[in-house]
Parts: sequence; C-alpha cells; structure tokens
Amino acid sequence: MREIEFNLEENPFINILSSRYSMSARVNVEKLWNYCKENDKSFFVMSLGCMMNAVNSIPQLKRRIIDGKAIEFDYLEGTCPIMDEGNEIYKEMRVQTPQNFDDIIQWHDYVKNLSKSILDGDSESFKLDMFKRDFENIANFSCIPWVDFDSITTAIVTNNQIQPLITWGRVNKNYEMSVSITVNHIFVNGRELGYFYENLQKEFDKTIAE
Repeated sequence: MREIEFNLEENPFINILSSRYSMSARVNVEKLWNYCKENDKSFFVMSLGCMMNAVNSIPQLKRRIIDGKAIEFDYLEGTCPIMDEGNEIYKEMRVQTPQNFDDIIQWHDYVKNLSKSILDGDSESFKLDMFKRDFENIANFSCIPWVDFDSITTAIVTNNQIQPLITWGRVNKNYEMSVSITVNHIFVNGRELGYFYENLQKEFDKTIAE
C-alpha cells in the first residue's frame, strides 16, 4: 500500500452520521452462465472472479484511512462466506486475486479446492474482527442465490467504514443478475460506481480464451 495525496480534513463526508451508501444494478451474465454449464465450472466461483477483477480495476475502491492518513492498496483480496450443500456448515474464506494465477481456470480450481478444504475442516477459515477489516487489503463478497433482489442494505460496523461490500443474487430467466455494492462516499462517488458496473459487465462478457 502507499499513502496518497487526499485532503481528509476538508472532505464533506468525513464527519457525517454515516458516509456509507449502496447501489444495486443488474448485469447480463448469459455468456458466463452458459460456459459454466457447458464446462462443469462453478458459476459462483467464476462470478466471484469477475467481481474481484472489477473491484481491483477501480483505484478509489482500494483506498482506506489508516492512522489518519489516506492510503491506497495495490490490490484487494476477497473474503466470502461459504456453505456446504446441506447449508449446515457456514464459514468464511479469504482468496487471492485471479491475477496471481496463470489463467482464470487455474484460479477457479484453487478456490474450489480451498472452499472444500475449509468446509471439510482441513484448512482454517478466515476469522477477523469486523472492526479490524478496514486495515486489511480485502473486500467482502457475498452471494444470495435464492433471491432475485432489486436492492439490499448491509450492516454498518462504524460510520466511516471503508471496506467495499459486494453482494449478488439469483440469475433470472433473462440471464440478468443483481449486484449490489456498498462503499464509502469519502472516496467513492457515483462516477466510480459507474466504472465499476461497466467493468463488471466486461468481465462477464469475456470469453475464457481472452
């Protein structure tokens, strides 16, 4: 991470009741959905990869306040809740970025193996106090595959929590999927959210060969 030039004292959102806000929008996932069905790949895992890539494409989403200074991480890893098929075991995992692997399929297999290892009890799950997560280079990702929602709210740990929270829902009959992102207005404006959704759609539209 590195310190950036950013005037925190004069930021209009620094001392309001809560500078957190959310946006939800739909993306078309038909191309990736069909690929996963035809090639026996996890759509959940591949979607997670698309969202991690989109988050890391926006510098403002990688910013935090640490020791009173504005900093920007080089990249954000992902934390995500996972469950077994019977929905009886609920744990959390932390995954590396897809850029650390030769290709997205290699990353897909890494995430699948890590998830299974955690759920089987062979590997430790991710555990970190909610109040300490702003100091880690992570974004939180969560899937609600049972609901095709229009919007969603998220829990607020502190009024100036920075860590991005990304939630996605069920794919509807038109191959559209709602994606919600919660951010902090200190660093992230509507323009950056527009770029996030634009880049996210590009990620879902990519062919695996690319």
